[in-house]
Amino acid sequence: MASTYETGCIQNVANFENLVSFVVGYGATYNPSKVTLKVPALQTQLASCKANIASVTTTSVAFNNAVNARMMTFDGLKKLSTRLLNALDATNASTQLVKDFKTVNAKVQGSKLTKADSGKTPNPIDPNAPIVDTPKTISSSQQSYSSLIEHIATIITIVSTEPTYLPNETDLKVVTLNTLLTNLKNTNTAVINAYTTVSNTRVARDLSLYNKTNGLCETAKEVKMYVKSVYGATSLQYKQISGIEFKSRKI
Repeated sequence: MASTYETGCIQNVANFENLVSFVVGYGATYNPSKVTLKVPALQTQLASCKANIASVTTTSVAFNNAVNARMMTFDGLKKLSTRLLNALDATNASTQLVKDFKTVNAKVQGSKLTKADSGKTPNPIDPNAPIVDTPKTISSSQQSYSSLIEHIATIITIVSTEPTYLPNETDLKVVTLNTLLTNLKNTNTAVINAYTTVSNTRVARDLSLYNKTNGLCETAKEVKMYVKSVYGATSLQYKQISGIEFKSRKI
């Protein structure tokens, strides 16, 4: 379901399209001196705002896909860590080395992830949320994943130092673990970059709609004032557009 913010953005653009349609219909009598109020400029602004909204949707899908890919890559790390501990314990490793491993394993088992990062289906990011904040869940999630990467890297270092750690199981071999570590890093970085991208597109969208100097809502207000000045406050033309609503927001 679309958020209230999304509905507001989309409705503003739809209403602006109606406004532009009316002023085009006025023909040559709609002839403002201000360049940004002329029909070609209005049409360009409309197209730009539509593109910005579409861009937010596209980058949000990419972000959610990256989150899902990371979740799949990190899934099962707790079980893997326990298996590695058991495999190391079955070698000639020293008591201290096993103890060191247990310390790191405890951190892996106790890593605090958000709901979206704990193996459950994540809620998609709201692509139309205001750009005034970076969600705390995103921040804590990145920290948790970065910590897990660090813990797995430490585990790999520990087992690599034990010469009798020579498992036959492919997924427990050091070479396989190093590949896994690379994938963990790559998928985590992909999420971070994807979030940056969607955040930037949200900034562009909100500026194009709500900038107090030249945003869509401000332009709509000026168009209404110009039509009112040309045709009069009681004219049929002004009545056509005066009721078209634009909800401005602070950004």
